[in-house]
Amino acid sequence: MQVSRRGLLAGAAVGGGVLVAWAFLPRDFASPLEPGEGETAVDAWLKIASDGVVTVAVPQLEMGQGVTTLLPQIVAMEVGADWRQVAVEPAPVSSAYANIPLAAHWAPLWRPAVPSLADQADDWALQSWARDNRFTVTAKGTTLAAYEQSCREAGAAARSMLAQAAAERWDVPWEECRAENGVIYHNENAASFAELAVEAGEFSPPDPPPLQSEAPAEAGPLEGMAEREVPLQWPRLDLPSKVDGGHVFAGDVRLPGMVFASVRHGPHDESELADFDAGRAAGQRGLVQLVRGKRWLAAIAENWWAAEQALQEIAPRFATERPVQSAQIVEALDDALRNGPARIVEKRGDGAEDYAHDFALRYDIAPGLHATMETTTATARLAVGTLELWLATQAPEAARQAAAKAIGLSASDVILYPVAAGGSFDRRLDNQIAIEAALIAREVARPVQVTWSRWDEHAASYPRPPAAGLMAAETDDSGNIRTLRARLASPPTMREFGRRLFDNEVSWRAIDELEGEEGVFAVEGLAPPYTIANVSVEHAPVTILLPTAPMRGGADGYTCFMRESFIDELAARHEREPMSYRIAMLGQDALLADCLQRAARLASWDGGIAGSGQGIACHRMDFGDAAGRIAVVAEASAGEGGVRIRRIFAAANIGRVVNRDIALQQLEGGIVFGLGMALGCSTEYANGRPTHERLAALAIPTLADCPQVEVELVESDAPPFDPGEIGVPAVAPAIANAFFSATGLRLRRLPLLSALV
Repeated sequence: MQVSRRGLLAGAAVGGGVLVAWAFLPRDFASPLEPGEGETAVDAWLKIASDGVVTVAVPQLEMGQGVTTLLPQIVAMEVGADWRQVAVEPAPVSSAYANIPLAAHWAPLWRPAVPSLADQADDWALQSWARDNRFTVTAKGTTLAAYEQSCREAGAAARSMLAQAAAERWDVPWEECRAENGVIYHNENAASFAELAVEAGEFSPPDPPPLQSEAPAEAGPLEGMAEREVPLQWPRLDLPSKVDGGHVFAGDVRLPGMVFASVRHGPHDESELADFDAGRAAGQRGLVQLVRGKRWLAAIAENWWAAEQALQEIAPRFATERPVQSAQIVEALDDALRNGPARIVEKRGDGAEDYAHDFALRYDIAPGLHATMETTTATARLAVGTLELWLATQAPEAARQAAAKAIGLSASDVILYPVAAGGSFDRRLDNQIAIEAALIAREVARPVQVTWSRWDEHAASYPRPPAAGLMAAETDDSGNIRTLRARLASPPTMREFGRRLFDNEVSWRAIDELEGEEGVFAVEGLAPPYTIANVSVEHAPVTILLPTAPMRGGADGYTCFMRESFIDELAARHEREPMSYRIAMLGQDALLADCLQRAARLASWDGGIAGSGQGIACHRMDFGDAAGRIAVVAEASAGEGGVRIRRIFAAANIGRVVNRDIALQQLEGGIVFGLGMALGCSTEYANGRPTHERLAALAIPTLADCPQVEVELVESDAPPFDPGEIGVPAVAPAIANAFFSATGLRLRRLPLLSALV
């Protein structure tokens, strides 16, 4: 299935053309792209057709982050294409698109036999594993780190081949030709890509291909120009189809003879379907049949509403030996925080040895739901030993493997057609729906679309982990921190998730086998960016019955809340101005100090004095050679309707910016997501079920709730950092600090207002 800019371009080019070679592609891989009519498939990344259309393959899931614009833009800038003639198609699952940087970062999760040989992106063992396992996972904002260089090389190769074709026509050196807006020029000579496409296929690009002298980047605003006033140079390719309704999401797939399924799942965790009375739904119009799984019941009908109504009438019963209870989770976290063994994950100087803290505070994090707009959905068709899946997934190969195993097929007999996700926030890293769709398709022997209700989306999905943290410091009389100790109690979520993803383990087995195992990923972001002589960051692993999963922003989403709230309380305790208190400790990170000053200027920062309603926080995230920095100022006001966030200002340094509009969208979206996580998106659990059944119960910000958001991007030529993650972490502490400024009340639990209930 091809997803393209509907109304502007048809995804794959028609007519004669050539698929341009990608030099990095190992020669023993088959071409991952299927040629269209009149096309020749040669390698992995792009096609140039005889009508001049440049089609770029994108191996990452489009879930609103703009990846189907970002990678084609890099190719277009490198090849010199006319943006109006650039199209995109989702790349098939292939070893050619292995996400090497993410595989290196997640090496502890897939547990290589010799870890030291597979924890760097240039390690042979790592690259071999990633390609053998078709590891094209979309996560951690790694698109540019994984694919920018390959896209540049593909574009440069295409440009050189087109230039060689033109140079032969004109009898000139091809190196003197230039490409611009889909045309090759040499002095007064000009020829379009369309004219040269077929001839270009007769030439080979130099090795290595000649890259443009400047890496892809968009210039910032001119002096006196606001960030949003910068002319839009590279509009998103997916916008036209999203505006006219033609964009294909998981729930939009329609096949001949298709039926629809709704599913009821048992409580967390290890529940089994006990019994149900099918006769209670006997009169349901449109009901086709029921399919019983070991831990779920599905109703299949001519339309989804009929299937859902049948399940409501049946109300299946489940048996659960150890249902999840929030009270038990709180007790386990509290015991681990106070008494549990912990491992020191990071230590600076003497750590916390022999220190005598004079200030200590506790912070708590409730489980958080992803709350995507589109609930979990997949379409499956099983015929003649081949399973076809239409699925929005961040881990396509893992989904293929899981579905194949569920119904006894080889993964080579599973065809996955990637479709866009209506939001994810890492929710689509899970493979439950692929397994269920495969099993149901086998039983009904018809194409079937499986869609979870909103209730089951909350009940059956895995939330962000709950946590409890202790922040303690030893200071001098002026409040300067001599020693900082950060202790976090939480489940080893990422290792549990890794066992589900890479080993296809059921949730309770992954939890049981990890009992007592530490999770380094759990404390990401807890170590301060500040210059503090002695620091100890500890993780106390907790075994709870609730399966948990990663979420947008990662652990930074709550560890930054703990750290930046604590720093603010230290500043207040010693009567220090919150911004200058932070800057005084940033002698080794002038760029983060610069972000603080820029955010303060945007917000007309008044020092966060009592009654001002202003709160400030900052954060830094690192991935490989890239670093993202952000400072956030939130403004809160108290009135008859309670405390409201009026405005949020942010200054972000994310290195070289490839597409400013997408970067701003992602930063603004991350800030709103962080607002949601600060004020809601959470639930308690009773008898294995979440207590919040609907979106309306999650206190997700509506348009009326969203404050004015103003973002400034700092100009930089450093390696690019993903804007989708860095926008989240500093929002919650900035809001908490703003609440204190507005009301004098400190809130130390996420979501913040739950502390008042």
